Amino acid sequence: MIITGVAISVAAVLVVGLLVARKVDGDSTNFLVAGRSLMLPLSAAGLMGQAVDSNATLGNTDLSYGFGFWAGASLPLGLGLCLLVTGLFFARRMNAMQLHTLPDFYRITYGRTVEVLASILMIFSFCILLAGNLVAGGLLFETFLGTSYEVGILLIVAVVLAYTVTGGMFSDAYTAFIQMCITTVASTSLLIWVAVRFGISTPDGMGPFDLGQLTDPGQGAMINWGTLLALGIGDVVAIDFMQRIFSARSPDTARRACFVGAAGTALVGIPYALVALSSVRVFGDETVDGPALFHLLADYAPTGLAVLVLCGIVAASCSTANGAILGTAAVAVRNVADYKRDPDPDRRDPMLRLVRLTMFPVVGVAVLFAVRVPETGILLTLAFDVMLACLVVPFIAGHYGPRRNHQAALVAIVVGFVVRVGLFVLTPTIFGADNTLLYVHNDVIGPGFDGWPTIIGFAASAVAFYAATLVWPSRPVPVMDAQEVAAAAAALRTRDPAGA
Repeated sequence: MIITGVAISVAAVLVVGLLVARKVDGDSTNFLVAGRSLMLPLSAAGLMGQAVDSNATLGNTDLSYGFGFWAGASLPLGLGLCLLVTGLFFARRMNAMQLHTLPDFYRITYGRTVEVLASILMIFSFCILLAGNLVAGGLLFETFLGTSYEVGILLIVAVVLAYTVTGGMFSDAYTAFIQMCITTVASTSLLIWVAVRFGISTPDGMGPFDLGQLTDPGQGAMINWGTLLALGIGDVVAIDFMQRIFSARSPDTARRACFVGAAGTALVGIPYALVALSSVRVFGDETVDGPALFHLLADYAPTGLAVLVLCGIVAASCSTANGAILGTAAVAVRNVADYKRDPDPDRRDPMLRLVRLTMFPVVGVAVLFAVRVPETGILLTLAFDVMLACLVVPFIAGHYGPRRNHQAALVAIVVGFVVRVGLFVLTPTIFGADNTLLYVHNDVIGPGFDGWPTIIGFAASAVAFYAATLVWPSRPVPVMDAQEVAAAAAALRTRDPAGA
């Protein structure tokens, strides 16, 4: 019954995704940014769909159940904070520039070399992000269908690829709207059922008002702050978020969509954390094997509610996965391979075919990550930890920095990467989980250092950027408003119509 209900919801989303694929009409601009035509409901749903993924739902409940409210809720709250920051400072400007991918901004601001480095880092990070969403699908199908974990991953991949390859951003936007409706109803219903059936409770020291989780390193404060920083600021340079901002029909629509998406992300994420905390009392001394939420749904919840919540988790996973696949493939073709659309409207658009073909190796890499590290929330945070350390400072300076040049951007990227990866391989844990990816045993750094590498990597990148502007002086750059940004971008497109 449970898996049948999930299958029906997945099939419905798949049908919608395939039906709207005709809007692409053989045009790569339609495929990548939906013809820049999305109105507020679809834009907001797309942004919310990228924020509310399996990490913010399933990963959120696992971390909250094990370590407290702020360990889990930091995921959706960090992502909501990112949308708020983006709406306040960047959405209108980025939409006005009429770009196709986020690395286009780095090319305009800092040149080709920085564009390629930024693109490679984004591709790497988003393969990790995609993997985190595949993990949830693998665990769900393993638990409720009886398949192996690996087969569950492949099932999710097959569904998402089917409509992403055909419909691109149009399929993403329309399916995200449906998926976010399901997810919002599911999280609200789950919270209400737990409150009525068991009551909302929090173990001592683990609740939202137990601020030791944010002040005491012994209670994971640095890990929690590292999570909020990595997601709240590092996610600003997310491929999928920006591609949805580019797809909005106007700068003001993009800005409002960020605010609506931020509110929706918090509305969905917080109930999952509260449910996880209440589950501690519900389970008592039971041994929980696998995700705590799955145990609650399988052994305690009514079948109808279990179906609804699992549909919401799958919907959240798919909504983020298709955006990650689309954005990563687009960056690989457009910014790394430097293949731009032919400006001649009478010629066929081969870029569309290349992006579609590139989606398959992107998914292959993500599947390898998912099999190697079967974690959810940890993979999300790790992905944007790297982005925070390398790309955020050049991005902010590209908009508001009084001085900037390509040397400073290169130095910031290299220093941030070396410091963050260096600390990563020396730290035995990653946001509370064992570092099974790449750990070099040492007696200098222990688990208590976890969380600090996020802050140190970001700080090192900022210091390096502004030190480089002193070594390689550049003329002061006036801060432009959205209209001036649009005019500058239009001038660039006039000189290089295929590369805009």
